[in-house]
Amino acid sequence: MLVHICCSVDSHFFLEKLQVDFPDEKLTGFFYDPNIHPYSEYRLRYLDVQRSCKKLGIDLLEGEYDFETWMDLVRGLENEPEKGARCEVCFDRRFDVSAKKALEMGEKKITTTLLVSPLKSQEQLKRVGDAFYEKNGVEFIAVDYRSGGGSQDQSRVTKEEQLYRQDYCGCIYGLTMQRDQQGKLMDEMFSPVGGQILPASIEDRLELYQRRMDYEDEGQEYQLVREKFLNYRQYSLKLSIAKKDIPAHALIYSTLPRKKANGRIENCVADIHFMNREEVKFISLETFNRLSDSSFSSVKEMIFNPLSVEREIQVRQKLCHSPYDLSPIFVLDEVKEGKIDIFLDAKTYEDNKEYLILK
Repeated sequence: MLVHICCSVDSHFFLEKLQVDFPDEKLTGFFYDPNIHPYSEYRLRYLDVQRSCKKLGIDLLEGEYDFETWMDLVRGLENEPEKGARCEVCFDRRFDVSAKKALEMGEKKITTTLLVSPLKSQEQLKRVGDAFYEKNGVEFIAVDYRSGGGSQDQSRVTKEEQLYRQDYCGCIYGLTMQRDQQGKLMDEMFSPVGGQILPASIEDRLELYQRRMDYEDEGQEYQLVREKFLNYRQYSLKLSIAKKDIPAHALIYSTLPRKKANGRIENCVADIHFMNREEVKFISLETFNRLSDSSFSSVKEMIFNPLSVEREIQVRQKLCHSPYDLSPIFVLDEVKEGKIDIFLDAKTYEDNKEYLILK
């Protein structure tokens, strides 16, 4: 039986149940989910599915990430709600590709882990699956593992196996609507020009879960824990002195209450230049290099080849009384006299982050 897999949270419990209910079937997982966006999130979910299938002794195949084709198929359905017409088109595509993969492999049965997702309609899935049975001769196995306490069992397995618990279905349109309803920042879509890995970003989790797999391969015991912390994202920055735009870098946790500020340098103490408004501080690149033990030749170079967030926080702590001081601190090639105009669109917010603790 070919089993279309959407994510480890749905698949691990689902595959365990299939192994019990269909002991004579050789199960093969098929990860085909071009709807998942961004691509880093796709890689993260696939990584966790790989780990899950390895633990269960199930072969896993990866389908093509044909995201552009998927986007064309759902064009015009961007504002459809969850379980609406866009989801049905999405199911059609994934069932079509899965059915063709099953035929290619000589399989006569397929099913999907979407059947256990609380965000998906089982009736809708069964309708689409039955239509493909009529068309392709591949039987759709519509098992119901959600009822009779199944959802609670699934939650238990997720915690016991420490699976990656994503909090959106996968597609960019579902994510946009979900974050709008929650009034939350859609920080999944942030990607700094320099490739800096941001706290609690998808890339941060991808590194974490890869390290977790390395620990397991080494036989190292660990615990995956979640903690609340103050997160930060920067949308844009523009700074000018004497009406001339100059390269500038805002250290992490730099914020302005009204996004704009202007003023002049009031004094300089211990290589920190203080503006006369909004607690704004400036340091030269030379000072930054000294505090961070780095050797950037220009601020532009630093922007496109940034330090890690952890090292940047260490610089802030050396300049302030706390690493989470929210004063705007800007790094310039050279701090010059003249009227300063700043536009900084940035946000701090409460967030959750996962950590690995070795036992």
